[in-house]
Amino acid sequence: MIVDTHLHLNVEDYDKDLNEVIKRAFDKGIQKLIVIGMDEKTSLKAIKIAETYEHVYASVGLHPGYVDDSNTDFIESLLNHPKVVAIGETGLDLYWTKDKTDRQIEMFIAQIKLSIKHQMPLIIHTRNSFNEAYETIKPYKDKAFGVFHCFSSTVNDAKKAVDIGFYIGVDGPITFKNPKDILPIVEQIDLKHILVETDSPYLAPMPYRGKRNEPSYLFEVVKKIAEIKNLSVEDVSNITTQNAYKLFHIGGNNHET
Repeated sequence: MIVDTHLHLNVEDYDKDLNEVIKRAFDKGIQKLIVIGMDEKTSLKAIKIAETYEHVYASVGLHPGYVDDSNTDFIESLLNHPKVVAIGETGLDLYWTKDKTDRQIEMFIAQIKLSIKHQMPLIIHTRNSFNEAYETIKPYKDKAFGVFHCFSSTVNDAKKAVDIGFYIGVDGPITFKNPKDILPIVEQIDLKHILVETDSPYLAPMPYRGKRNEPSYLFEVVKKIAEIKNLSVEDVSNITTQNAYKLFHIGGNNHET
């Protein structure tokens, strides 16, 4: 049994077959899904999906790519919903929106402070921006916690993230022919600090690369991690699932329904 800790079933790619996508995931052994908001509209849609399906949860937040058109005012009122388990997707993006850094940092800090106030994990996006994101959150060490989602920086940066209490999110690119920096991260970071995710509909793993991603494909990520670490698929499934339970409190506590 596996938890997909990051996916976007709240985008139009799934409007026509959401039921089938979720059913395929559950049939494949993906036992829980966390649907990630990117602004108010997608956060509300994530909650609606989570309300509709047992074992589906939501995260609410403002993605750095949406900071021009929105702010964080909507987030706090949604945090008491029983299916909301995290804040995000937040963070910094210096690939697509490098000219909006100050605004991104402002919105990121607002969400860090909300996560500390409500003791909820952060889901952090870093595209060409790990150092900037790390320096932004480092002053909140021992207060803020969460995951650096879809980690794409160096193994040394991964170790820095772990040192301040964050998990590392591993996605489909680990299955690609040349995973570059991601391979040493999976090799060197203890599995107790790793979460598995699809980021669906993006970043489909091999052998589905180039197609719409979906949570049923998460097993390919787990298999590759098991191969790299010379562990059984069952061990990787169990440990990463327990990591997800611990971080998001979805393993039988008050968030479970």
